[in-house]
Formats: sequence, structure tokens, C-alpha cells
Amino acid sequence: RLKRRGLLLPARTESGAAGYELSPEALQLMEDGDRRIYAVAPPEDAGWVLAVFSVPETERQKRHVLRSRLSSLGFGTAAPGVWIAPSRLYEETEHTLRRLHLDPYVDFFRGDHLGFAPTPEAVARWWDLASIAKEHHRFLDTHAPLLRAWEHRADTPPQDAYRDYLRTLDSWRHLPYTDPGLPTDLLPTDWPGVRSA
Repeated sequence: RLKRRGLLLPARTESGAAGYELSPEALQLMEDGDRRIYAVAPPEDAGWVLAVFSVPETERQKRHVLRSRLSSLGFGTAAPGVWIAPSRLYEETEHTLRRLHLDPYVDFFRGDHLGFAPTPEAVARWWDLASIAKEHHRFLDTHAPLLRAWEHRADTPPQDAYRDYLRTLDSWRHLPYTDPGLPTDLLPTDWPGVRSA
């Protein structure tokens, strides 16, 4: 399946045996994922990227895939056919939409919010902040006790550290795609994403 999706390419090992290697698209996918998952903290407000799209009714399935992918990349809905995200998500979004051949349906714009409502109010309309906060609380409920236990340990057995790190990372890696990393000054003061990160 990975070969059919263009993520693996046939290749020869150094000894000449048949094998596979990651395609350039797969390498880009991994780099984008690493940048998102391992980010220390989102930068403060650097503006927005708008994805404006129109998909013909005859290609309704592509419209569904496009909306789903924008949502999973962290975009919020500003209006029908107009999705918004922090501008730093542009490159990853561009790579993703090109890989899925959805780029002909989308135009991107960068800008600032100049609307009538204060930006924090608009952000609360564009994203389901309560749902995102719930995901952070779930992560914290599971992993904050583990962190406290590690802070009070006198020793660090490598096997235990590796096991706990992998479990935590596996749980965390979904969150940066649920939470687009909005600037903290646009979020509620008790935003759990800061502690979660």
C-alpha cells in the first residue's frame, strides 16, 4: 500500500538486494511531522494564512478530503470555503495539498485579522477551543503524574525512561494536529496547552 501511495520506492541495498527507500514525498511528510510534533513552542502572532477553496459538485469527494485534511492540519473555519490557520502552517499545508493533488482547488493568502470582533473572539468562532482543551486535559491527566514521578526519581533506568518517553510521545503526537498552536494572547488565560506542551 505504501508503494502504491508513492511513499516507498523500489531500491537496492548496498549489497545489491532488492528493497525499498522513502520517496521524496515521504521524506517531506516526515520532516513536516517532526517539525510539528517536536516544536518547543509556537511563535507569537505572525499573522494568518487563509485557504480559500472551491471544488466542483462533480468532485464532491475531493471537497470532503480537502476539508478533512485542512482540519487535520489545524485550520479553523472562518466562513464556508474559507479556512484559516497561523501563517507558520502554510508550508506544511502546501506540501500536503500538492501530495494529494488538491492544490488546483485552493488559493492561499497571508494577512492580519482586521475584523470588527476582537481577534480572541474570532478565534473562538473559528476553532472549537473547548474540544481542543479537552484533549489537552486528557493528555495532562495521563502524563502529568508520570512527569511528577520522574522529577522525584533518584535514578534513571534507561529502559524505563525510553518506555515512558515513547508512550508519552505516542500520546502527544496527535495533539499538535488537533491544536494549531495559536498565539497564547488569543487563548483563554487558563489554556491547558501551555502545560501540556
